[in-house]
Amino acid sequence: MEENTSIPVALPRLNEKAPEFTAVTTQGEINFPSDYRGKWVILFSHPADFTPVCTTEFLTFAAQKEKFANVNCDLVGLSVDGLYSHIAWLRTIKEKISYRGMKDVEVDFPLIEDITMNVAKKYGMIQPGEDNTKAVRAVFIIDPESKVRAMIYYPLSLGRNFDEIYRALVALQTADAFDVATPADWRPGDDVIVGPAGSCGQAKERMDGNEEMECQDWFFCSKKLDEKKVWDEVLVNGETSPEPVLQK
Repeated sequence: MEENTSIPVALPRLNEKAPEFTAVTTQGEINFPSDYRGKWVILFSHPADFTPVCTTEFLTFAAQKEKFANVNCDLVGLSVDGLYSHIAWLRTIKEKISYRGMKDVEVDFPLIEDITMNVAKKYGMIQPGEDNTKAVRAVFIIDPESKVRAMIYYPLSLGRNFDEIYRALVALQTADAFDVATPADWRPGDDVIVGPAGSCGQAKERMDGNEEMECQDWFFCSKKLDEKKVWDEVLVNGETSPEPVLQK
């Protein structure tokens, strides 16, 4: 029988506090997640500096930084490369690289130096089945209470979908603000899901008719949630509409 030599990978758990660390970054030292308490944060890893897929991702994140900031969310990147490699790569991105009309883009959110892989291991970013020394493309959405609310992992070869990361962030904020759930492919303005009935009596009331919700069965109820109400709740800095607007 072949011996199993795989290395266990520890992952953070949903709704538990994000693992703590202090790190050197391209924007100075950070204490995570305490420095970001009161804000949403997207912590994401990439395999290596000076690699093409990662370059397209950093261009995209940097170009959309204000879009995320407008929903009270900061960005923090990580790879297992050193600080000087990070600095040289980010300068190259600004001075030489263009992608889908994005050029002369300055990456001014923190990029963590993690040569020891200490942070990467705390967050399960090193997946031996994919690579022993490079971080996979992990995404962690962390809420203002420093709890991990969502995790997405991509292999080295697959660039991330940034519309989905933003959609997931806004959906989590909407669920918190209005005490609802969001269905498949939800976008602001779509109907939201009302939690299941907690008793037989409540289930009967729902099926007998409820002006606020539409029930196809006792367990499957939805209601309207105006798009403006969503953006009024999640946007900050005096913004009145998302930029760019999410397409349905």
